[in-house]
Amino acid sequence: MNSFMKLFASLFLFVFSSLLFGDIDVVESSNKNLRFSGRNKLFVFGDSYADTGNTKTTDKGAWAFPYGITYPGKPSGRFSDGHISTDFLAQLLRIKLPVTYSKKDGVDKTRLQYGMSFAYGGTGVFDTKVNYPNMTGQINLFEQLLGNVYSPSDLSSSIALVSVAGNDYLYFLSTRSLNVILPFIKQVVNQIEVNLRRIHTLGIKKIAVPSLQPLGDIPHFANGSPLIKAAVNLLVAYHNDLLHKVVVKLNNETNHSAFAILDYNNAFLTVINNKGETPDILVFETPSIECFKVDVDEVKNSTLCDDPRSAFFWDGLHPTQEGWKSVYTVLRKNITAALMSKA
Repeated sequence: MNSFMKLFASLFLFVFSSLLFGDIDVVESSNKNLRFSGRNKLFVFGDSYADTGNTKTTDKGAWAFPYGITYPGKPSGRFSDGHISTDFLAQLLRIKLPVTYSKKDGVDKTRLQYGMSFAYGGTGVFDTKVNYPNMTGQINLFEQLLGNVYSPSDLSSSIALVSVAGNDYLYFLSTRSLNVILPFIKQVVNQIEVNLRRIHTLGIKKIAVPSLQPLGDIPHFANGSPLIKAAVNLLVAYHNDLLHKVVVKLNNETNHSAFAILDYNNAFLTVINNKGETPDILVFETPSIECFKVDVDEVKNSTLCDDPRSAFFWDGLHPTQEGWKSVYTVLRKNITAALMSKA
């Protein structure tokens, strides 16, 4: 315990000093009276927070009951009981839901005009334990469609969602020690910068990257050691501080607000801590208790809550449909200002 306390103290001092003495920058635009920009395509890169059905149907998890029990009433490849972040972002932007890359050859070609999702559940910025393309690989898939499926004019009226929900860190911590994670966080954010720059260079004019949600408050960590929870959230704060600096840097380079952070961290905490003071969102009585408790050793012993709408988290990592709805209710003004204005 003494060694862990020393590690916790050193993490706290490192992250706190970075936040305290680092530059404080405004990332999103504050323009008022914005109108819909006419953007009509959404391209999605990332992980299970954004994947609407790219993983193989033979995989367990998102393609197995009770996933999809709220929408569409059966498993759809979404890592939740229903709609997830991509669904709610498309709705807010008034863009039809993009087709998934894995299904692109089996749909009417008119569906392709709304964009495409390259997000695969379980993936990260770098390789993780799943056998799906990491973010670099996903951008490669996107690039292969340019000039054939999508033209430069298509991309000029498009938006990209770049989801990084922490799989790199969860995989890292499953194989290595917490006390060597700080340099790895820098590597992850540096690669995010490379990815954002590349997506913009390929022609997408508006790019949204969510901040990292408070991982210490997901059921996977929240219901364990308070010290572990606090340490994880300090690491999240470090990641988000680096990410904000990257976005400011990229916007300065492009001379306009092409890049925007969707503040998942604040939105998650607003919902989790809401006791009724935020009237537009539900009060979740036990926000860090998941609806679907998965017993990985004996699946038949897994338990499901009576009403997924009463839970913020669906499983140990992912919000419910109602949870995502609340998050995007908090984010609505942020999204309107940052993504629906013209670049």
